[in-house]
Amino acid sequence: MSEKQERHTIIAWLEDKPGVLNRVSGLFGRRNFNIESLTVGHSETPGISRMTFVARGTPRDMAQIRTQLNKLINVTDIQDVTERPSVTRELALIKVKANGRNRAEVLQLVDIYRAKVVDVALESIIIEIVGPEERVDSLIELLAHFGIEEMVRTGRVAMERGQRNGSETAVATAYKNGHK
Repeated sequence: MSEKQERHTIIAWLEDKPGVLNRVSGLFGRRNFNIESLTVGHSETPGISRMTFVARGTPRDMAQIRTQLNKLINVTDIQDVTERPSVTRELALIKVKANGRNRAEVLQLVDIYRAKVVDVALESIIIEIVGPEERVDSLIELLAHFGIEEMVRTGRVAMERGQRNGSETAVATAYKNGHK
């Protein structure tokens, strides 16, 4: 019996150097894995970026990916938070058709979903929503009835709940010591 493919959320800490992101994403392509979501930004450690990605595969597939990532010289740490208590969020900006006839309904949905209006024009509104993917998806589904003109989503970001390896992360310690 084969293992079931599931969505996995993996966080990798990378040195801020040219080509590192390309090598990491290329690793997935060479192994025929699709990255469903990829978010990269600065971390709490100067010189280190935090990459959060979502990929579909079996637990065995993801263990193989983590092993391969660990072999890359510029990757300082890897954490799979799929089964761990974590906080996950996504940001979306959605430009919706909104005129005098439907503007009140759109604004009511914005309020219900605790989203924000970040721009208003005569025939459209740009809405910002930050939250779990399911909530973002739900608002998008409802706003589609009014007509979505344009949309952008960040992809998932995640952070494990609680404290990680004492007061200083393993990433910061490894980077200061010059090795993984």
